[in-house]
Amino acid sequence: MGKRGPKRKPTAILKLHGSRAVEQRKGEPIPPSGRPRCPSFVDDYAKQAWKQLIPQLEEMGVLAKIDRNALVRYCQTWSRWRNCVEFINQNGETYPLRDNDGNVKCLQQWPQVGIYNKLADSLLRLEVQFGLTPSARAGLTVQKKQQSNDQAARFFGGGA
Repeated sequence: MGKRGPKRKPTAILKLHGSRAVEQRKGEPIPPSGRPRCPSFVDDYAKQAWKQLIPQLEEMGVLAKIDRNALVRYCQTWSRWRNCVEFINQNGETYPLRDNDGNVKCLQQWPQVGIYNKLADSLLRLEVQFGLTPSARAGLTVQKKQQSNDQAARFFGGGA
């Protein structure tokens, strides 16, 4: 039998919430931050999602190299969801079932509609894990890196 009760929040998240429980936690692993590489086996939609998502997570200060596999799953799930969206946009959500005389008996939902719904649920669970929804970000505060957009300051050594 697995552990009971709600999943423990990582200490970093508790710290962001200002929880006093942080003082009681010791020895929790802290993964090194950094940008994971996009694997070559993902399809074009997944690569597009990766290129959009990674800089945003990095800017939010929640990206670590160890997140690669979860990010790959998110991007691949996004790609499959997007394929379902395209199919539904092209074919609609239902198709007619006909009797032997060619009369429409009823409308049947395409399998892609059910797949679309399951993938949307999976995407939402992953988005919450990465703080990609407004409610997931509520109450979180992270230390942002100081960035200078002034090119002259960067050239003369005053910027990032």
